[in-house]
Formats: sequence, structure tokens, C-alpha cells
Amino acid sequence: MGMQAEKLEPLKVEAEKTNLLSELKRRKKALLFNKVMIWSLLAFLVVWSWIGTNFSLSFLYTGITNITVFIFTNLLPPDFSAIPRYINPALQTLYMSYVGMVISVVLSLFFGVMAAKNTSFHPALAFASRSVITFIRAVPAIIIGMIFVVALGLGPLAGTLALGIGGVGILGKAFADILEEIDKGQVEAIRATGASWFQIMGQGVWPQFKTGFVAWSLYKMDLNIREAAVLGIIGAGGIGYTLQGNINLFQYKQASVGILMIFALILIVEFTTAKIREKIL
Repeated sequence: MGMQAEKLEPLKVEAEKTNLLSELKRRKKALLFNKVMIWSLLAFLVVWSWIGTNFSLSFLYTGITNITVFIFTNLLPPDFSAIPRYINPALQTLYMSYVGMVISVVLSLFFGVMAAKNTSFHPALAFASRSVITFIRAVPAIIIGMIFVVALGLGPLAGTLALGIGGVGILGKAFADILEEIDKGQVEAIRATGASWFQIMGQGVWPQFKTGFVAWSLYKMDLNIREAAVLGIIGAGGIGYTLQGNINLFQYKQASVGILMIFALILIVEFTTAKIREKIL
């Protein structure tokens, strides 16, 4: 019996090797099949979208040619005599962006804390807060701006409120996601001492949340500059309103000055927020 078992042992090992190789081949075939299916799906979506948008390389070539001609004949060189007309609207854009950021941060902090499962008071409240954040994020800022322009009239107040309310969709989700990713061990350790909800938030949550909070808040200020320029087109104040006026009057060389000033504002805000982030963090 012992000798027979010794003779059968190599056969068992060989059978196991055969089964292992067949399993590896099967997995490789399944992996290859999955890759082929994924790439086929992506190719189908590209072709479908290409046809659906009436995309054409000939039109693209013509469009690039027209854009190049427009830039170098109509936009350039900029008419720098229009700079004084853009100074006050540029400052107005900065005011709108800053106040809008403050409104967004305050509201988003509330909805973000209530939306995060580990900081909310109740799952139903977390779901309701997530729903509010998602709804606001689904509505473009320019639509929110149009609503406020109709309700409050033309001017920076409508644009500021649109930036403030519209920012909740981005910051609220970011804050909630950051809160749900914090180390729960620290929070549970503080909770085990009998600390209140505010003590838990201040000592266990805030130290971990602060970095993301500051980074996203300052990033929203950068985004607000660009959004404020777009909101000005619908009469919500800021540099976009003056820019749209020049475009409507076909004063493209003056409009190019507005574009350059928007670029300068974004650079200034980017540099300033980077320095603030270095000091705070």
C-alpha cells in the first residue's frame, strides 16, 4: 500500500499542475475577453458620439482656420485704451468672487457635515443633505444667476448670490467626502471619553478635516473668478458684463483687453491663494 501510494503521489501532483494551468488559461481568456469588450464598447461610444455631434475633420480644419484669422485680425492687437473701463468691473468681479466663496463655505460646511454619514445626526438627514447638494450641483451656475437676475434685477448682488448658492454643489460634496474618509479611530477614542458632539468635531474631526477644507475653499475662490466672468454675460455684474457689451458692439480689440484682465485676475488669485495655503497649512 505504501509503495502504491508513493507511485500515485506524482500523478496527483501532475494532475494539480494540469488543473492549475487550465485555470490560469481560463482566467487569461476571461481577462482578454473583458478587455476586448471594454475597448469595443469605448470604440462604439466614440463612433456613436462622433456621428451624433456631426463631427467632421474638414469642418474642424475650416474652423481652426477661421479662429486663427479671427484672433490675429480682429482680437489682436488689444486696444489698451479700454483698460480704465475694465478696472471697476474687475474689482467688482473680485468682490463677487470673495463674498460668494464665503457664502459657499458657510453653507457647504453645514450641508457637508450633515451629509457625511459619520458626522450627521441621522441617516435620513444625511440623505436629505446629499440630495440638496446633488440638486444644486445639477443646476448650472448661469441658470441660478438668471433666476436671481429675474428676482433681484441686474447687478453684482444677483451674481454674488448665484456664486454663493451654486458653490454648495461642489464644496458640499467635497466636504462630505473628506469627512467620510477621516480616521474613525481618533473619533471613536474621543467619543469613548464621553465627549459631546461639538468636542468630537473640534478635537477629532477638525484636525483631520482642516487641510481639505482650506484647500477646497481657496480653490472655490479661483473658480469663482471664471464663473463671475460668465455670469456677467447675463447681467449679473462683474467684468463679464463689460466684456459682453464690447462683443455685442463688435469691439473685439477692446474685448481682448477684458480677456487679458480675466487671465491676470486668475493669476493673481492663484498666487495669493497658494501663499495663503502655505501659511495656513
